[in-house]
Amino acid sequence: MEPRDTSMTGIGGPSATRGLSRPPGGAIFDWAMAMLAAVFVGGLFLDGWAHTHGRVDQSFFTPWHAVFYAGYVGVASVLAASLLRNHARGYSWLRAVPAGYEPSLLGALIFAVGGMTDLIWHTLFGIEAGVGALLSPTHLALALGLGLIASGPVRAAWQRPGPVSGWAAQGPMVLAFTSTLSVLAFFTEYAHPLVYVAAGAGHPHGGAVGLGVASILLQTGVLMAIILLAVRFGRLARGALTLIVTLNAAAMGCLNFSSDYPWALVVGAGVAARLHPSATRPAAWRVFAFTLPATFYLCYFLALMVTEGIAWSVHLWVGSIVLAGIAGWLLSYLLVPPRSTEAAP
Repeated sequence: MEPRDTSMTGIGGPSATRGLSRPPGGAIFDWAMAMLAAVFVGGLFLDGWAHTHGRVDQSFFTPWHAVFYAGYVGVASVLAASLLRNHARGYSWLRAVPAGYEPSLLGALIFAVGGMTDLIWHTLFGIEAGVGALLSPTHLALALGLGLIASGPVRAAWQRPGPVSGWAAQGPMVLAFTSTLSVLAFFTEYAHPLVYVAAGAGHPHGGAVGLGVASILLQTGVLMAIILLAVRFGRLARGALTLIVTLNAAAMGCLNFSSDYPWALVVGAGVAARLHPSATRPAAWRVFAFTLPATFYLCYFLALMVTEGIAWSVHLWVGSIVLAGIAGWLLSYLLVPPRSTEAAP
């Protein structure tokens, strides 16, 4: 365990930091980074909504970009201020960022370079449209930087020596998991069942089987990778899982361009996530990994059934539910291998 940094209280000076490998971040820093990153990701979805609903033109300088890049300025300013303050207290430049936020600082640099090259890219080749906007090299660089920034509170929580429990301590981590999941879902929205409701009878692409099943499997992998990682960390605060899944679903619903906001599908996602799992028992862990995605898509199809109807046959949509559960179950073995609990003692 690292010695306590007394300079945080004004008792010590720069010499008090010499024995510390990293400065402590603390709950206030974690909350600030988590909330600013959430605003940052919110700006991404606002820009995505504008693209989806035809609210953009051929200019880089739009109100949506202004909100997005203002979010970046916020998180980058907090990271830079922490870097300068801790260096002034005696930490080396390479160790002046709180533990867990080193990749976030790298992400801020990547995003800055990506933002400058994005302006050049737009000037040379115009504004991207459709899937091209998600696969543009400069936008992928922005996504990488954003993901590294947003996940900072998760890494910080992992590196704490003691247990992290309760909403006061886990809140930044939960919010960071939500932001990270949302970034991944946003950049794979071309295959997302809340954006392209391929099984919906009331959608123009309703009945498209290949896209629909592929999107369910892809998003199951993205969702369960984040959820299982969060649960593997330790017992989440009650309601944390519901918050992660519901906020992500609500954000993705904003990108649905072919109908009104899919309230029923978002509510169904929230209902499906009302579980309180633990990774301490392998059997329960496997059941949870199957049950969450299967329940998620059961609620998804039930919501479709009571609103616009399901264009797929019963064989297809029931089979998709089972496939989602199997995908989650298989992913559980990556984080908790069969013999890992036996080797622990």
